[in-house]
Amino acid sequence: MAGGIIVAGFLVIALAGPVLAPQDPLAQDLGRRLSGPTRDHPFGRDSLGRDVFTRVIYGARISVVSGTAVVLAATAFGIVTGMLAGWKGGWWDETLMRITDMFLAFPSLILAMAISAILRPNLTNALLAIAVTSWPVYARIARGQVLTLRTRDYVEAARAEGATDAAILTRHLIPNAVAPILVQATVDIGNIVLISAGLSFIGFGAQPPTPEWGVMVSEGRRFLMDQWWIATFPAIAILLLVLGFNLVGDGVRDLLDPRLRKL
Repeated sequence: MAGGIIVAGFLVIALAGPVLAPQDPLAQDLGRRLSGPTRDHPFGRDSLGRDVFTRVIYGARISVVSGTAVVLAATAFGIVTGMLAGWKGGWWDETLMRITDMFLAFPSLILAMAISAILRPNLTNALLAIAVTSWPVYARIARGQVLTLRTRDYVEAARAEGATDAAILTRHLIPNAVAPILVQATVDIGNIVLISAGLSFIGFGAQPPTPEWGVMVSEGRRFLMDQWWIATFPAIAILLLVLGFNLVGDGVRDLLDPRLRKL
């Protein structure tokens, strides 16, 4: 419930960002640059006089949409790859799983940095790079579930009735394999938000003046000792959003696995 409340709050902020934000996130006021938190500007202003509160609100929209889109893309591709490998077996399984192992052999952040650098650093290419590094986990989970479920009685009954492979996969295997994939996807949204912010922080993701949390932390680190609010508030936003999705992932796992439910 705590995770759901946090995530729901960020979803509301993301959807109602233009209504909640008091100013344009790119509007500059150099005469009041680096001014601290006040009643009208509760998060202060950054080095260009932009309202940090407004930029944090717009950053929520970027982070929530980006994390969800990447997870959906990685999940879809991973499920198709893993289920095809587990169902077909033979050289299909060997080929697809060796490709999956190749991606898993590289640290995801390093691989995402390399792909983003090759494609030209920006937010879209960073998200594409993260999606490329995220799908192998779902492929492994989907394959394991298919190998476990393909010999169940209801699958054999469907095959005896003349059901096609596509029908068996969509009607029987995917619905019964969705629980661990859903848990992984929920937790991964938080991880992807963190990786995306990390790529932006080191210059491989979103670029200034985009109001993205990683960019804001990177810009504020030069002023951290004196103007602490520039980097602190977007960093807290990252912390809360990632924590919220992790808590939701734990809750979904407990909900879908009766053995983990609390009495």
